[in-house]
Amino acid sequence: MCRGRVQMRRCAIAGVEATVADTAHSFPRHSHDRFGVGVIVSGGHRSASGRGLVEARANDAIMVNPGEVHDGSPLDERGRAWRMLYFEPSILTCAGAELNDTAAREIELTQPVAHDPLLTRLFERLFAVSVLARSVQDELIREEALLDLLAHLVRAHATRSARVRATMASGPVARARARIDDDPAAALTLADLAADAGMSRFRLLRAFAQQTGLPPHAYRMQRRVSLARQSIANGAMLADAAAAAGFADQSHMTRAFVRLLGVTPANYAAAMR
Repeated sequence: MCRGRVQMRRCAIAGVEATVADTAHSFPRHSHDRFGVGVIVSGGHRSASGRGLVEARANDAIMVNPGEVHDGSPLDERGRAWRMLYFEPSILTCAGAELNDTAAREIELTQPVAHDPLLTRLFERLFAVSVLARSVQDELIREEALLDLLAHLVRAHATRSARVRATMASGPVARARARIDDDPAAALTLADLAADAGMSRFRLLRAFAQQTGLPPHAYRMQRRVSLARQSIANGAMLADAAAAAGFADQSHMTRAFVRLLGVTPANYAAAMR
């Protein structure tokens, strides 16, 4: 069980989800399919990713790219509190294209943590008008707050050149990864994935973890949680979402949700209503 509370909150902006947390829960290695931008409210947070070990404290901004594998734990037993907004990748891509009057190119946030008072203020303003007071705020106010934050992110905390990840986009491991992505609910074996990759099970296990940051089972579990989350957001009953995503039962899905997201499927469903 996690100590404290993590809550998903509905955001009034399409393509954006919000999280409010105050917890000592330690998250295992995982990734998100969206950009994450947030602010540490109190306490301290430690995270290790491909960019090394980072620490964030109160008023620091924290950022993560889609597909960036990382973990997360408190600096001490008191835990930490934070607020987070998760953006569909197209939101930042389109913002970068508009700001530079160019064709849309992939955006990458450059720092996992930054002490940037302006970014913190812009984030808090957007969070206030789109999450905390979404039912009473004017649409124009929300749009202005969103664009102000996106403009600062793109100009101060992002690169606009397209990233090339050849090992992720093609090759043997990519074929095995695509097999999982195409049907996360499927009951696959290492032999199945190795056959797709054209290598032995031993080589696949090592290469998959090296290129994705996760072993195949953990990667598939993450994809199943993502699939279930999307089904629940679209109104599916929890038991139906669990079955469709390949979980043994609803309890299995709940344990995976709490471990990776810090929230239960029921909490997420309530937030999406």
